[in-house]
Amino acid sequence: MKFVRFIMKNAALASVPKHIEHFSKFSPSPLSMKQFLDFGSINACEKTSFVFLRQELPVRLSNIMKEINLLPNRLLTTPSVQIVQSWYIQSLMEILEFLDKNPDDFKVLGEFVDTLVTIRNRHNDVVPTMAQGIIEYKETFPQDLVTNQNIQYFLDRFYMSRISIRMLINQHTLIFDGTLNPVHPNTIGSIDPHCEIGDVVQDAFHSAKMLCDQYYLRSPDLILQEMCSKKKKNLPMSIVYVPSHLYHMLFELFKNAMRATIETHDNSNTLPPIQVMVSLGDEDMSIKVSDKGGGVPFRRIENLFSYMFSTAPAPQIGERTRPPLAGFGYGLPISRLYAQYFQGDLQLYSMEGHGTDAVIYLKALSTDSIERLPVYNKTALKNYKVSQEADDWCIPSKEPLDLSIYKVPK
Repeated sequence: MKFVRFIMKNAALASVPKHIEHFSKFSPSPLSMKQFLDFGSINACEKTSFVFLRQELPVRLSNIMKEINLLPNRLLTTPSVQIVQSWYIQSLMEILEFLDKNPDDFKVLGEFVDTLVTIRNRHNDVVPTMAQGIIEYKETFPQDLVTNQNIQYFLDRFYMSRISIRMLINQHTLIFDGTLNPVHPNTIGSIDPHCEIGDVVQDAFHSAKMLCDQYYLRSPDLILQEMCSKKKKNLPMSIVYVPSHLYHMLFELFKNAMRATIETHDNSNTLPPIQVMVSLGDEDMSIKVSDKGGGVPFRRIENLFSYMFSTAPAPQIGERTRPPLAGFGYGLPISRLYAQYFQGDLQLYSMEGHGTDAVIYLKALSTDSIERLPVYNKTALKNYKVSQEADDWCIPSKEPLDLSIYKVPK
């Protein structure tokens, strides 16, 4: 019997490339926040969700799995990236088992929920494991600009795909497992139809403050201001959003702001507060986090969003120490992806010698909050084949030129 199962498993593994090739020919279907909300609150039908997900999840998985294979071989062969790839293959195989199953069978629907929970748990450590793979690659092989750009391009798309897949899985399992969220009883899946921005700001700040107090034995205070456009003057400062996504972004910004503030004002008895301005307009919900932590040089701003760059020593996976105020250096780039996932953004404006403003932009309307999903196509393929060409702008030399050779004739 074990031998038969072994043969069947090997046969299924052998068919994976064929399935990836098939499903990657389809584009993912982006959903709006309103569609997520309407489906969960008005038209919640487990059978419909099952039929959609058993097709959509293989499409999203296959699209990004095609791109994994375009990574440099030296990175693909690192033990950590191999582990991540095996997780994706296993998850794809498990979902494909439901393609021919009867959606009218309640037992099948229950098994599908259990499978999705298993997949979600399996992928919990994808980010740190992939980060470890990058570290293994950087420590072993020399770096070049083009390869780093390709890795940056891939990881932005890979992590965005992961956010979207977890969103689909969370919506299905949270709505159809029959239990309410005790922390957020009014949420529909992971979405809060009336997400109070100020509350999330306070939650994220106090979590970061506790962490900061553990490390530095002190922390800056928070000043929170809220503003509305005239049309929304008497309305609450809330939008349809995923509180956990916003919390993730704010927690990261507060950690960075607190660390910079304390290290800049190390010899001072008082710390300047972190100021947060929340503004709700007709189109945008904007959240500005301002600190007086000394800022960063302009040339380093883009590095802060790079997966190949970190200002702090990388922790080792499996460490059981308290979570540090800095880690793999992935906090900001992934926070930006969370903002961009529903058509928003996260931008940094820094004044070296003074401080930094970080601004989160979100869509105020649920109809405008539409998933931003990577798709594997010829355009994506071109981005992995870009070669390093001569720059069409002069690159400043680090050494001053001897201008005496350019004597003007009399």
